[in-house]
Amino acid sequence: MTWRPRLVALDIDGTLTGVGSNDVPPAVKAAITRAAEHGAHVVLCTGRSLIGITEIAPQLPVSLALCSNGAVWWDPALGEVTKRVTFDPGPTIKALQALLPGAVFATERTGVGNLSLGEFLPGDLWGETRQATFEEMAVPTSRLVMRWLDRTPAELSFAVKDLELPGVEWSVDHTEAWLTAVPPNVSKGTALDELCASLGIRPADALAIGDGSNDVEMLTWAGRGVAMGQAPAHVQAVADEVAPTVLEDGAARVLNRYFPG
Repeated sequence: MTWRPRLVALDIDGTLTGVGSNDVPPAVKAAITRAAEHGAHVVLCTGRSLIGITEIAPQLPVSLALCSNGAVWWDPALGEVTKRVTFDPGPTIKALQALLPGAVFATERTGVGNLSLGEFLPGDLWGETRQATFEEMAVPTSRLVMRWLDRTPAELSFAVKDLELPGVEWSVDHTEAWLTAVPPNVSKGTALDELCASLGIRPADALAIGDGSNDVEMLTWAGRGVAMGQAPAHVQAVADEVAPTVLEDGAARVLNRYFPG
């Protein structure tokens, strides 16, 4: 193995852990630790809000966390947000309400929790959640999430197949009837490109591992993009490689090739 990545970009849910879990398996922790010991920058790249990584990040030797699909940057060494991009979620909420009756919405309060329009399911949201009016929701935020209650991911994907949402970047989840919207021109890929430019690292020297639709830009940007074994077909199709599943510690198996013990 002659190539060794200088930066390792890692999704969380479905890549390092089971969806919604904060338990990083020992084999995955060990592999990430070896990558850092070999000098690689380890970057968490997640759709989770900042409050959603507070139990994950301390377990790992993380250089930076790109949260909310790249809209919020958090430096663990400084213990603070170093970049935050926002957008007006009001028009997006209105458009989705008209298309998806019964949908519920939440906007991120960075580092705190969420404002919620409607009741989410238990465990859906990280941090403190406060019920709010539409007017309270329609203020700048870094992340808007929507769950279509009592619907399947396939039903949501079909309903939004021709949807246009000006002024935001958005993706749908492959495990829940869930949509995430962030500011325009923001994605895990664009955030990583900006970060690597500041570090003097070429995309060709980056390894990215992920499993969801919001990982597509990251996987195509990186010199080596790896999709997890349970990732949907369209995500696997853009990857350079398909790893074993998250239940098989697939991320660890990939990292162990480049950073052997």
